[in-house]
Amino acid sequence: MSAQAFEIKQHPSPNFGPRRDGAAPSLVVLHYTAMDSAEGACRALCDPAREVSAHYLISQKGDILQLVSEEMRAWHAGAGRWGDITDVNSHSIGIELDNTGDCPFAQPQMAALEWLLPNIMKRWGISASGVIGHSDFAPHRKIDPGRYFDWKRLAWQGLAVWPDDQSGEVEWEEAARRFGFPVDGFADGETLKDACFQAFRLRFRPWATGAEDAEDRRIMARLIAQG
Repeated sequence: MSAQAFEIKQHPSPNFGPRRDGAAPSLVVLHYTAMDSAEGACRALCDPAREVSAHYLISQKGDILQLVSEEMRAWHAGAGRWGDITDVNSHSIGIELDNTGDCPFAQPQMAALEWLLPNIMKRWGISASGVIGHSDFAPHRKIDPGRYFDWKRLAWQGLAVWPDDQSGEVEWEEAARRFGFPVDGFADGETLKDACFQAFRLRFRPWATGAEDAEDRRIMARLIAQG
């Protein structure tokens, strides 16, 4: 975990509202900006006409901007579900990472994230299993933070989950449902099971191809056993 101290600079966005039904954050959602610069992303996240925002934006240089107070509901998640949570915006803290989605994340940026995350998790009592990607709960429409994001690095520090070396297999769909993936959801009339499987692969086996196999079932067994 980063021993370096980072400064959080305030850059308020008008795009937020109250959390609904007394909800408090139980998730942290990681995104990439898919834009050419942090400055451009900041403008977009603060533009009232776009109606999008996040609580934090971290540049490739490791600069941290707070756009929305953690107590408030930022507009970063959109439609989706994680476990029983359907209003992800009301139950989460959103962090945007300055990255186009087609390259690794910069070391200063990762160090800043590794400094910010444990503070958020401690404030709100969020577990490592509550740190998820946009693609996890919205697999039918999102792929961020994408195949280049180093989830294993976060997991080594207790800031995310990663499968251990436990052996054994489980039935993938039921285990994915228990883990949180919205396998029972529908998008445009189609089941989300296949989209969830691709989101799972994107996070835990980003270079794997082909149909579900024994390694997919072993990984899901490990994740469920750890949970």
